[in-house]
Amino acid sequence: MILPAQPMDRAKIARHVEDALAQQPVTDLHTHCYTPAFGATRYPGAERGGLLLWGIDELVTYHYLVAEVFRIVPDGRDGMSYQKFWRMSRTEQADHIWKHLFVERTPISEACRGVLTTLTRLGLDPNESTLEPYRRWFAQQNIDQYIDKVMELANVDSITMTNPVFDDEERAMWLKDAAIGDDPRFEAVLRIDPLLRNWKEAAGKLAQWGYDVTNEFTQRTIDQTRKFLFDWIDRQKAIYIAMSLPPSFTYPDPHQVDANQFIEKVLMPVCRERNLPWAMMIGSRLGVNPQLGDAGDMVGRASIEAVTNLCCAFPENRFLVTMLSRENQHELCVAARKFGNLMVFGCWWFLNNPVIIEEMTRMRLELLGTSFIPQHSDARILDQLIYKWDHTRRILTRVLTDKYTDLSEAGFRLTPEHIRKDVALLLRENFRNFLAP
Repeated sequence: MILPAQPMDRAKIARHVEDALAQQPVTDLHTHCYTPAFGATRYPGAERGGLLLWGIDELVTYHYLVAEVFRIVPDGRDGMSYQKFWRMSRTEQADHIWKHLFVERTPISEACRGVLTTLTRLGLDPNESTLEPYRRWFAQQNIDQYIDKVMELANVDSITMTNPVFDDEERAMWLKDAAIGDDPRFEAVLRIDPLLRNWKEAAGKLAQWGYDVTNEFTQRTIDQTRKFLFDWIDRQKAIYIAMSLPPSFTYPDPHQVDANQFIEKVLMPVCRERNLPWAMMIGSRLGVNPQLGDAGDMVGRASIEAVTNLCCAFPENRFLVTMLSRENQHELCVAARKFGNLMVFGCWWFLNNPVIIEEMTRMRLELLGTSFIPQHSDARILDQLIYKWDHTRRILTRVLTDKYTDLSEAGFRLTPEHIRKDVALLLRENFRNFLAP
């Protein structure tokens, strides 16, 4: 009779997990960061000089903190109206937020903690009463070298951009010089929301840009819209196609014939021909409080049926899916058990809170094993890569230690190699393998 293996000691498991997570580089599959060629925030002064946002003033004026400060100093109190705030310079906005959220109050929220973690990992004291010492430090940084430093601290080997082709400023940059994306540290993603959200307006844009497209899905319109996508996939060297979609998104949609036809006759054939996944980020309700600008969006519960219908109708296509509502997470996991062409990824936007990330990650491991992607940074500011992955690794350490302890106590002969292999799948290989099956 073979005796069951002796369980590995929990403390030993925790050390192996922590070591594996610290050593394994991450491929960050979704950010809003850019190569320096797109222009960058300039120090001193923290003026916006392009699309790459970085530095203390960008960190502190991130839209999470803008929304939070208006809870502390509401519209109208002490003369701080929405209008007055948006008339301020970026440095003035940052000073206002630092004073009210970091100096006069305990910075306990996850958004505040993220700024503190970033400063600490950069070797700075996060307890300064003003932002001036940080501004002086950032003014001394070379942006290209600073990107390397951030990637090293975050242990990220590749940053995936988000490149919205219908954004006039960014589109003009790509048209001027397609090599703008040729930085080996970054990969591009073709973002095309308007083609599905508002076909008629998008078709008008394509016509302006020289494509023979009308509102009707004639064969000529289908061919020309496909050509548009092929042109931009090639220009950007995009690794997948992405859209952010509202909670109301459904497929097939009896009220949105244009959307159905775009998916069936354009998007799915293009993705198949170029072997690209379609990434759907579902559940954002835009502009609930428009006076907050980017901070005014909200979450809504969506229907999983849209996802399962797509996976079933297009088995040769691949779908990267994340959903914004906590209430959608269990059903999405169950859907992923049924469809091998569905890859669940990340804890997006309002789900990026440790208590929810931990709950979701445990559930995903229990339902999907290691066949999912636990997180993406969604970083809009370069420096956020540091804290997003620092905090993620801490959560994964707790969750994986518990799960491996359970496994060991069940008699499985757990080894450090099992742990290293699993961590590599979760942080890098699942995404890479899904891109090129």
